Amino acid sequence: MDLELRLSDPEVVNDIKLYSRMHKEYKDLIPVVEAVDEYELILANIASSTNMLRETDQEMRDMAYDELGVLKEQKEAIEEKLKWLLIPRDPDDTKDVIMEIRSGTGGDEASIFAGDLYKMYTRFMDSKGWKYEIDSISEGAVGGYNKIVLEIFGDDVYGTLKFESGAHRVQRVPKTESQGRVHTSAATVVILPKLEMEDVNIRKEDLRVDTFRSSGAGGQHVNKTESGVRFTHLPTGIVSESTDTRSQIKNREIALQRLYNKVNDAQREAHHNAAAAHRKSLVGTGDRSDKIRTYNYPQNRVTDHRINLTLYNLDRIVLGALDEVIDALKYAENTERLKEMTSEQV
Repeated sequence: MDLELRLSDPEVVNDIKLYSRMHKEYKDLIPVVEAVDEYELILANIASSTNMLRETDQEMRDMAYDELGVLKEQKEAIEEKLKWLLIPRDPDDTKDVIMEIRSGTGGDEASIFAGDLYKMYTRFMDSKGWKYEIDSISEGAVGGYNKIVLEIFGDDVYGTLKFESGAHRVQRVPKTESQGRVHTSAATVVILPKLEMEDVNIRKEDLRVDTFRSSGAGGQHVNKTESGVRFTHLPTGIVSESTDTRSQIKNREIALQRLYNKVNDAQREAHHNAAAAHRKSLVGTGDRSDKIRTYNYPQNRVTDHRINLTLYNLDRIVLGALDEVIDALKYAENTERLKEMTSEQV
């Protein structure tokens, strides 16, 4: 593979970002290459067994006939596998992410639920071997979080977590409820791919950066330095800022990531606007207003409303066992993409 050779090129090895990006691309291609190799071997074996049917020895012909039956089943299975492997992936799937969890309607219980979602996701991340760093925390009055922002690093992070964007709803008896009534509260999750400048059509000279003093809670929390950072993309007028942390360096990074995503979204929308009117993904838009999932504690039930999936293992899911839900969402997305590919070919 040309990509494999390039990974040993000193110019690539010495460029950490380039090497990391190419290594991820290489890892993504390995399953496809292995499946193609397996498919070619099966075809060669079918050809060999077909030739054996011409043998004069009846026992050899019987053996070839039996082998052909097995090989044709293997051929159908690998063709099905290749069909799914060759579905075009979202180019952002391999990227790391910025995750924001924010309490929604429901007062203190919403903050507690936001904290529960954070625990669920970090347990899931641990099971995947991913790393994560907390950028900012705003704690709730009785526990949990009003808002928490973290960065997540690992393999295929965005491709796995992108379906989590939206409104998550919980139905349970809150700790603060004295009469045992079930309440409904909500929290929102936002998943953004971590983009680099080369991923988006942005030139440094097209950016204006301003710093400003962040507003604080008063007293010792008043920000006496200009830690707030605002970026303006001059060609489009798109503005992004961050006051999430007390560090100007960290706020600069967060604001820049937000700008990358805003400009990237605008560029994609302009490029795909005509086709977008004809496409509707089963997994929703990822908008905050979407009610994507309900966690019903009395019934030990989780329902993902985008694909009508209902599971009665909430107790395991909140401990980080999210694979069954995420795999179902990936399957739904790929099924939709496969339908689009088939309709385009007709």
